[in-house]
Amino acid sequence: MTAVRVRFAPSPTGHLHVGNARTALFNWLFARQKGGTMVLRIEDTDVDRSGARFEDQLIDDMKWLGLDWDEGPDVGGSFGPYRQSDRLPIYREHAERLLSEHKAYLCFCTEAELQQDRERATTEHRQPIYSGKCRTVDPAEAQDRRVSGGACAIRLRIPEHPIRFHDIVHGAVEFSNEVVSDPIILRSSGMPVYNYVVVIDDALMKITHVIRGDDHLSNTPKQVTLYEALGWPVPEFAHLSTILGADRERLSKRHGATSIANFRDMGVLPEALVNYLALLGWAPSGGTREIFSRDELVKEFSLERVTPSPAVFDMEKLYWLNRHYIKERRAADWEQTILQPAIASSIEDLVYFLRTGGATSHNELVAQLNRHSNEIKMAVGTWGYFQRAGQLPEIRLVTKENLLWVSRMVYLLSPSVDRLEQLPERAALIFNYDAKAALASPDNAEVLGLPHTDAVLTRFTVKMFEDESASEGKLTAERFKQIVNEVKAETGAKGKELFHPIRIVMTGSHSGPEFDKLIPILEEGSHLQLPKHVLSVRERVEEFAKARGK
Repeated sequence: MTAVRVRFAPSPTGHLHVGNARTALFNWLFARQKGGTMVLRIEDTDVDRSGARFEDQLIDDMKWLGLDWDEGPDVGGSFGPYRQSDRLPIYREHAERLLSEHKAYLCFCTEAELQQDRERATTEHRQPIYSGKCRTVDPAEAQDRRVSGGACAIRLRIPEHPIRFHDIVHGAVEFSNEVVSDPIILRSSGMPVYNYVVVIDDALMKITHVIRGDDHLSNTPKQVTLYEALGWPVPEFAHLSTILGADRERLSKRHGATSIANFRDMGVLPEALVNYLALLGWAPSGGTREIFSRDELVKEFSLERVTPSPAVFDMEKLYWLNRHYIKERRAADWEQTILQPAIASSIEDLVYFLRTGGATSHNELVAQLNRHSNEIKMAVGTWGYFQRAGQLPEIRLVTKENLLWVSRMVYLLSPSVDRLEQLPERAALIFNYDAKAALASPDNAEVLGLPHTDAVLTRFTVKMFEDESASEGKLTAERFKQIVNEVKAETGAKGKELFHPIRIVMTGSHSGPEFDKLIPILEEGSHLQLPKHVLSVRERVEEFAKARGK
């Protein structure tokens, strides 16, 4: 059995978008499941739009998604070069071979003539395909004209019969030769065209399966003809369905985020995006399950279960998955793990790395972060969100203390978000305490009007003023719990009558994080040098008492 070889062949003309990312993922899943080879090939023959920075960005986005490849421009391989711009002599050689075997011909038609033909065909309600004007020119005569300096392109001869091929997704496909033009394979400038070079590359790189978007389905008859003209085996094709927006129109920028960079900036985790992209057009066997790890996707994936029907991109579904993965990253034993001596030492190394400019080197930063828990990774990864909100300093000013504190804060707040970019907004309860606003909030009116509220607030305030640890900003979660229980015993309040008024004092809202996690954040944060001062528990009690006028 022939070993599976697939390729992902993006053009470096912009950001990696959702459609291309799904194509890359499906190729990767198929290759990994079959124990095959994944090839990355850069299709950069569009010299006006291609750029090295876009290539770097594409590679960075794929690595962020966790997709790797066995051959490519950065890792090498036995079938290179892996950039089309480095393969131009190869394309010209095979074009001349097709010409010499009369499977292609020289075309001297000017762009103006071709445009006139297209307009005439449209007026006469005919398919606007090439008329074949140069197809019957004697090859020797055409060659003489070429040698004399006549500008010409090279066109492939399309056979005078229907072109058939099998597609794994769409089944048997047939195109009439009457709707397929003799395609140009080499322009008069000497530059090859997409439909030609892709066949040369796939054949010479021994690609066995071509997995790509169904916008390429109409290109396939020309490519099948090329394989046959060159005497090369035709690979298997699998054309993936179109991705639509919620309005059932083709997904585009007007639907919001569409590039991997967009989702990355929003704080969508790579494992969530990979999980979601896999479900766009692929139906897993065995029911309605929607959450799959990367390894599970590799095990379950099948091209035979890819549907030809368009897939609708549901942003809310992606956010739902992202919330799941954000919660999953929160290690249950984090409090114990973070304090282990080996980890504490590596955190000091990380802090030194960040303070000396290491955060600007992506690969080195990833290597550093891979030594740490998910919470430390998320603290560094989300730092920029807090910095832009004016809550944290530049990461080059990081200290061990505030890195650990931020990791605790992220741990505290992350269950309430479906995108990491929402964290600064959730952190308002820590950084933007406003007692007057809390008292005036309609959301708090019911709680503040409960029978026991006044007594609870009065006794809680008195006890906090009496507590020595609170006055020093060193109140522990355990001591806070004791004080709350004392208030409960003295007032008879319980449940929401007890906890909701106290929560309003602590956060400005009657709902929010658990006290045992929140109190250490407030107390430790009040001692850190941050752009915005974090009020301690005692400072919050004082502010609230002043606002109440008591």
